[in-house]
Amino acid sequence: MLKKSLLLFVFVSCSVLGQKRPTEIGIVFDNDLYVSTVNDKYYTNGFEFFYRYLITNENEKVNKKIVEFRLGQYIYNPQTIRADDYYKNDRPFAGYLFGEAGLNVFYQNESVLKINGQLGYVGPNAFGEQVQRGFHDLFGYRNVYGWEYQIKNAFAVQANVFYSVKLFPKKESYVDVQFQAEASVGTIFNSLTVGPVARFSLKKLLPVYNSNLYDGSLRADRNYKEESEFYFYASPKVNYQAYDATIQGSMFNDNSPVTFPLEPFRFNAEAGLKYRKNQWNLSYSFLFRGREARNSVIQDYFYGSIGVGYLLD
Repeated sequence: MLKKSLLLFVFVSCSVLGQKRPTEIGIVFDNDLYVSTVNDKYYTNGFEFFYRYLITNENEKVNKKIVEFRLGQYIYNPQTIRADDYYKNDRPFAGYLFGEAGLNVFYQNESVLKINGQLGYVGPNAFGEQVQRGFHDLFGYRNVYGWEYQIKNAFAVQANVFYSVKLFPKKESYVDVQFQAEASVGTIFNSLTVGPVARFSLKKLLPVYNSNLYDGSLRADRNYKEESEFYFYASPKVNYQAYDATIQGSMFNDNSPVTFPLEPFRFNAEAGLKYRKNQWNLSYSFLFRGREARNSVIQDYFYGSIGVGYLLD
């Protein structure tokens, strides 16, 4: 699965490159190490390779349309990586490997609509154990124990919809606020998340459809080389989770050795810095997540995210 996904990702990327469209490639790394050298639990590591390109748009209400592909993996642990004792597992070990294809629509009024689908696996087929053990061996970190209790294989079919609308619109501003909602439906995650996001800058903000806030930097006229942006953003959110296979196991069987019921409502938050200059998009984010399962041990947690993107001529 991993080899096939990588080959498909490379094939699609090379095909689009040959068409000479405005294109962006990049990677996002998530890890709790980016905010603490002590915490190593729950959502502990993730990566996403992305490839996006501009397509033709003939709708006057739409500023641009961008097609996007992603290949990613998320890794989850309990409270400790030394969880060879069954009772130390306050959250299951799990890996999620997926490929994603989507369409991002940026409107002239600075609203944004994103629709995407994912195929992949939760469980041993996601190679979470191999990646985490290899990472720890490479950098000399402590050995990981307890992957024998991981969530069993479950095939992933996901659909995700994201929509953002600008509040208090002004043509030019140093501060702006969007309200956003995101829904996920499928065999792995079923959830709804809503909340505002605010941008703060020392110079006038770019319109949302040209900003890297929602990955809108690509332009047909390639005037991004004449633009730059640097801003702080913050986003408190309320999350309702109806189902999470990385905690509850597959919805089609109950053969996972460790599972827990979900905490349905939780508070999440995100804040960080985003920067763009010439052809580079850079970001750093701090993410807080409320406790996700119901038991007497599990806690809130946090992690960091680093993103690097490059705009191709």
